[in-house]
Amino acid sequence: MSPSSPKQLPKANRFWLSYDLGLQGDYGPLYTWLDKIQARECGDSVATFTSNKTREQLKKELIGVVQSTGSSGRLYLIGKNSAGKIVGGFILGGRKRPSWSGFAQDMETGEEE
Repeated sequence: MSPSSPKQLPKANRFWLSYDLGLQGDYGPLYTWLDKIQARECGDSVATFTSNKTREQLKKELIGVVQSTGSSGRLYLIGKNSAGKIVGGFILGGRKRPSWSGFAQDMETGEEE
């Protein structure tokens, strides 16, 4: 790069965050954080945003934001890892039984009353 060339800024990566802090959760600090980074809504409890930070840096930041409130909850972050591969995983909390569990069995039995 020649000295007169404009500096290239690091390319911002897109991330998606799914969050569930429960009925008693304090969403204020998380919503403040999402607003500051100009995240966009993607449905119930899902946001997307771009950032020059790594997934690992965002993970630390988000855990700090949520745990500072004393809330426990679940955060699932999707985005590029340090190797450039798109990955998704829980950064706080874990999976629970899905609300649709068991519906397929009810439909398959076809019992009539």
